[in-house]
Amino acid sequence: DWLKYPDRFDTLTQPYVAYHGLNFAEEFGPAAFAVRARREGLRDFGGALSPSSAFNLLQGVETLSLRMERHVENALAVAEFLDGQEAVLKVNHPGLRSHPDHALAQKLLPRGAGAVFSFEIRGGRDAGRKLVESLGLFSHLANVGDAKSLVIHPASTTHSRMDDEDLAAAGVSPGLIRLSVGLEALSDLTDDLKRALYRSQK
Repeated sequence: DWLKYPDRFDTLTQPYVAYHGLNFAEEFGPAAFAVRARREGLRDFGGALSPSSAFNLLQGVETLSLRMERHVENALAVAEFLDGQEAVLKVNHPGLRSHPDHALAQKLLPRGAGAVFSFEIRGGRDAGRKLVESLGLFSHLANVGDAKSLVIHPASTTHSRMDDEDLAAAGVSPGLIRLSVGLEALSDLTDDLKRALYRSQK
């Protein structure tokens, strides 16, 4: 019953301006979430995929479990590699024993904690920017979940208008780097990071 918790589920219990003020919880009761997900999906993405899009999606889904195994395996190995680097202050990956939520992650995510994580390097904004510029294999993009490895330095891109105080309030340090680890050979990923970390500290 969404209406029992109006503050917790305000996207369902408050009038939705983009749908002419419709209150999904009042209109559809317990089915409010399912109806909103379906209606917004149809409105934003359309009712049918093109044949080529459907084919590509099907091809991707058939091998998704295999790719995810590689993503997760690579991400943990890269996190372990970074955890041992002098230029790295902290690695935020629940697969590491040093992470405060490691035990919880082992319980809830027994097959791995995904392929996206962050780490913090010495030198703040300048070092973070230099690291990203020095990477050759990682693509500098804000999205995540690609087959190729991606990197972004929030303090100089997505959060560049914030000063250090505002960054800290948002939980983002000036030297924070976010990785989305792809399917490349592990040795290529670690070699690329090793060179970039060295250059970032110059």
